[in-house]
Formats: sequence, C-alpha cells, structure tokens
Amino acid sequence: MLILAMESSAKSASIAVCSDNNLLGQYYQNSGLTHSRTLLSMAESLLKNLDISVTEIGMIAVSRGPGSFTGVRIGVSAAKGLAWGLGKPVCGVSTLEAMAFQVPEQNDLLCPVMDARRGQVYNALFQWQGEELIRLCDDRAISLEDLSSELRDQYPHVSCATGMQPGFLLMGDGAVISCEYLSSANISCRIAPELLLLQTAYGVALAAWRSEAVLPAAELEPSYLRPSQAERERRM
Repeated sequence: MLILAMESSAKSASIAVCSDNNLLGQYYQNSGLTHSRTLLSMAESLLKNLDISVTEIGMIAVSRGPGSFTGVRIGVSAAKGLAWGLGKPVCGVSTLEAMAFQVPEQNDLLCPVMDARRGQVYNALFQWQGEELIRLCDDRAISLEDLSSELRDQYPHVSCATGMQPGFLLMGDGAVISCEYLSSANISCRIAPELLLLQTAYGVALAAWRSEAVLPAAELEPSYLRPSQAERERRM
C-alpha cells in the first residue's frame, strides 16, 4: 500500500511516500516558512517527481502531536482535507512514537524529548524488542527534574550504564538541553545522530504502517496533551 505521510509538528516540515515500510521519497524543509504555505505544495511536488498520482495513495498518515499547536493543527487539517477529498482513510500517529520508529533497532532505550516550553518537555519512552517497538509509557508533558527522577528510579540498570551497556538515546529538539541535564544527574544518555535527531515524515509513515488506528478522515483529532496558551488565558 502507498502511504503519503506528513510531519509538521515543529519548526521543520516533511512529506514522505512509502510503499508499506519502504521509503520511495521524502522532502524535508527547515526554512522557517509557515507549514500552511509549504506542506501541500511539497506533497504535490514529491508525488509529481515520483510519477505517482494522488489517487494511487492508499492512506494518509500524519503526526497528530504532541508538538507546536499551530504546526500540529495545520498538519492534521491538511491530512483530513486530503483524505476526505480522496475518500481515503487517515492514520494519526504520536510525534514521539514516529521519532522512535525512525531509529534502527538497538539496545538503547529510546527517549524522545520535544521542547514543550514552561520548563517541560514532551516525552515518552520506547524500546526495541526484536522487530517490535514497545511503548514503555504514555506521551506526557514532564519537567526534566521529574524525568530524571523517573529514569533513575525505574531504570537503574540503564541510568548508570557504563561501557557497552545500553543507555538512553535522546532525540527531538529538546535532546541537547535534556542530555546536559540528565548527564549532570549521572544518567547515561547520548544524543541521536543528526539524521535521526528530529522528526520526519518517514518516521510517521513507519508508525502508521504498524498502527491499527486507521480512521475515516472525519474522526481524526490532534493530541496537544495540554491546553494552548490562548485557552489558558481564556480560562483566567
């Protein structure tokens, strides 16, 4: 099945086309231009260069959050509109899970961390067991202090790992600051290589390919994890 995947949950935007879990092509842009201006035009250009008609696409996949409220909203809206118009199903996947899927199988515990502002990161934990990616906790907004305590208390055999033993592999736009904090707390961690550091549409496609959460377009909703600033101010 051909999957058209979209990722716009942070500053960068990307589009990928996969045949099942095989990447056929991907466009990635980190120019700072608004995703509403770039996302669908990137999809149109990629499909044209791959000589694939949009009607051949079997499913639309998108990162449904967490992430930038505006970016997530644009991506979900674009995916819903495209899927609705084509009469195709849509699959919304966790941004954090999609990042974990794009990392090759290894012994490290995968720890995506996205900058959530207000002293927090969006985070979840994953681990490969053979060819299966296991989720170890739900997506959440958490302070680095609480994350550090959790990693030390729940995974002591990993936190103090040395030599060739596994540690925590950090990815996402919060990886650098998280690595500095966790390292200062004597927790074994490292930052993912540059090409695996940030979320991509390819990761979204891989997560969607393994997901059973395929929906009609009208049922797709974003996952923000916490209210937006505008909503918080309205409640005050």
